[in-house]
Parts: sequence; C-alpha cells; structure tokens
Amino acid sequence: MNPLRLTPIQLDRAAGAVLGSAAGDALGAPYEFRPSVPDDVAIVMKAGGPWQLGEWTDDTSMVIPMLRALARGASLDDEAVQGGIVAEWSEWARTAKDVGIQTRQVLGRATDASAAAARDAARAVHDATGRSAGNGSLMRTGPVALGYLADGREAALAASARSLSGLTHFETDAGDACVIWSLAIRHAIRTGELDLRGPIEVLPAERRARWHEFIDTAERLHPRDIPGSNGWVVAALQAAWAAIVGADTLAGVLERAVRCGNDTDTVAAIAGSLAGAKYGASAVPFAWRRHLHGWSGADAAALDADGLVRLAVLAARGGANDRDGWPGGDRFATPRTDTLVRHPHDDGVWIGDLSGLDRLPSDVSAVVSLCRVGAAQVPQHVGVHHEAWLVDKPGAEYNLDLDAVFADAADAVAALRAEGHSVYLHCFEARSRTPSIAAAYAVRHLGVPATRALAEVTAALPHGAPQPWFTEVVERMSVKEQA
Repeated sequence: MNPLRLTPIQLDRAAGAVLGSAAGDALGAPYEFRPSVPDDVAIVMKAGGPWQLGEWTDDTSMVIPMLRALARGASLDDEAVQGGIVAEWSEWARTAKDVGIQTRQVLGRATDASAAAARDAARAVHDATGRSAGNGSLMRTGPVALGYLADGREAALAASARSLSGLTHFETDAGDACVIWSLAIRHAIRTGELDLRGPIEVLPAERRARWHEFIDTAERLHPRDIPGSNGWVVAALQAAWAAIVGADTLAGVLERAVRCGNDTDTVAAIAGSLAGAKYGASAVPFAWRRHLHGWSGADAAALDADGLVRLAVLAARGGANDRDGWPGGDRFATPRTDTLVRHPHDDGVWIGDLSGLDRLPSDVSAVVSLCRVGAAQVPQHVGVHHEAWLVDKPGAEYNLDLDAVFADAADAVAALRAEGHSVYLHCFEARSRTPSIAAAYAVRHLGVPATRALAEVTAALPHGAPQPWFTEVVERMSVKEQA
C-alpha cells in the first residue's frame, strides 16, 4: 500500500480531529445536563457525576471502532466494515456507562449486527417516535474524514458520512450535519482553514439556504444562546460552530463549548473534532491529555491520548506505518549517542536521548518525549509518559505553533516536578529538541535567563546543538517572562 503523503502539520491536524474531540468530550462530561456556565466561572478538567477525571463518554467510545477500521486500512464505504462497526458498538453498549437513548434503541431493535439491520432499526425507531435527528451521529463523525484526505475524495466522504450517520439516525438533518462537518474537517486538515459554507453547497439545492441560515445564527450568538435543545443535531452543530468562531485557540474553543450547558460533552466533542483539525493534536494541553481515557475493552490501557494519536495517524496514512515503523511500532532504533545526564538547573530532571530510556534510573517516574517513541519503549515502572509533537525542521510546514508547544512541554515538566516526579526529558539524539525544551523549562519555571539556560544546558549534553529556530523561541519566552 502506498500511504497518502501528508506533511507533519497535516498529520498533526488529522490527529487533532480525534484528540481534540476526546478532550472536549472529557472536559464537558462533568458539566452535562446542567445550566450554562457564566463566563467568569472557570471551566476545568475534573471528575463529576459518573465520570472520572479525564474520562470520555459515548461520544468518543463510538469513534473507536471507526478509527480502528481506518487504522488497519479498511474502507468505511465497505458494507462489511460498517457491519463490523455495528457489531463493536453492540458489544460496547452492553457494559457502557452511557449510551444515547436513540442509539440504544436502534442497537436493541437490530435483528443482527449488520449495517442493513442497523439501518432498518434506525428507520423503525424514526417511524415509532416521529423523529431521529439527535446529535448522536454528529458527535462521532470526527474520524471519518481521515479516510478521505486524498485529492478528489470529497464526494466519497460525503456519501460515507451520510451512510455512517444512517446506521443509527434516519432523519435527513443528521445526515446533512455529518456531511457538512466531515467535509469541513477534511478541508481544515488539508489547508488549515475553517469553512462551513463550502460543504453546505454539496447538499441538494433545496436544503442549502436553510443550513446557511443556521450558520448565520450561530455566528451571531454564544453557544449558550443557540435556540432549541442542543440535543437536536442542528442546535448542537450551531453551538459547536459558535464556540469555534468565538475563540482563537483549541482550549478556548472547548471551554466556550462547555459553557453552553445541557449536552455539554457532545457539543464540545463536536467542536473539538473540527477545531482539532485546525489547531492540531499538539494544541491539546498536557494538563488535559494526560488524563484522557474511557475505553472499556481489554486494551483500555493502550487507548490513552498517545494511543488515540497513533490510531489517528495510521488512519490518515491508510493504515500504513512509515519506513521506521511509526506510528504503530513497539520499538524504534536508538541512536549511537547514548546520552543521559542531569539537568544543570534541576537535579530532579534528567535529559538525554532515546537510548536513555533503556537505562533510566529507577527513581524516574515520568518521561516527556520530544520525538517518536515506540508503544512499548518506555519502561513499565514509569507512571506518566507524555509525547509532545515537535518536529526538528524549520518552516511553517513542520510545526503549527512552536511557542505553544515549547510552553506546554516546559509546563509539563514543571507540573510533574511539582507532583514529586523525577522526570526524564529526551528527544532522539539530545542534540536540538532536548536542550531547547530543557532551557525553556529553566527560563519559564526556574527564572534562569535564556542565554545562560541555553548555554549551560547545551554544555551538559555531549552533542547539544540547538537549532536557531528553537533558540529563538526560548529567547522570546525569556522576554515574556521578564515582562
């Protein structure tokens, strides 16, 4: 198989469509079915109701079977693949904490675990209740676009998004919303642009003006002021879009989405899929992503934030690893440098290269990785592992927001140190990324001037040679800290 050639930024955005949605879901879960949250009240990742800290809900769990299918190279157009997804949903629903009312009714009515039986059941539920335009298919549409990123795949994506929606939601509004949102996600991943108007134009002509009016309303209002229940797919889409256009960071979008009240986790999950496709997985703060979990299957431990990113990248690449075995490999080749030394400004931080993972001191309980790491490469005694998305190449095509990634990686080290962890910070060769982030940590959290931090961290590493585009970020950070 020849994988689709995507830039590092496009892969970051593809992963963001999944990770951003999961983060929004987990952020919104404890606020679900409550009144809207005023702007002067902080939105925080917390436990609440039946949900643990960072636990996602059915919004994300229903994504997993589709994401896995794409990650193994399957096509979501395939009726048998859709049947397999229905079968996984049915098995998951048996023990899930939360399943949407309409989805549970459909899965309960289906005569067997096939796509055809699911569609028949969805029609039966619609006929019995008179409606089926809930938000339950839009909430899970985020990963569908990952299978259709190649040139000329818009029509196929639209058809697949509608078909997958129809497995549980018969009504046209639900299918239209999934088509619009999926095409917008595809466009954002490919270009970095947010556009909900273009996708509306693929709908039948008689339905376009109505959807443009919905978007007009959303762009005038706060998510909490969208008319109607956001359990309705149209209001949920409007609230998600209102959150996106009213903020300029992924975290800002998700916090704004949660303020809507009522079905907060679903609105934030929907908003996170499209906002994540613009801002990337790298924009999900460590403080949130470290807690993400929620899959109840036997492989639950592997489906954390890093696991979702791996599946998303595989999905975007048509199920194929790169020549080094990334992202699906258990171990990647280590460099010849073999560097492992203490941070010159904090004895509780070790810095080094990928080889250092094989000889970590026993007291190291947290690892912050600045390069690709195999799924089984971090020692089992390490309790916390964070993989930052940082590409050691110049130019806007490699990193979406270097300043934000540097700040978040430095903050991750500081947060882990504050919790009493001994931290290992590393990249592949400890040549550029390691000294740069180690210096950023010293500047941002230890009060060390940038020039001194860079010089002393670099001197501590045998092969240290930070790239100029990285040292510039550290210097900017120093100016901000001094301001």
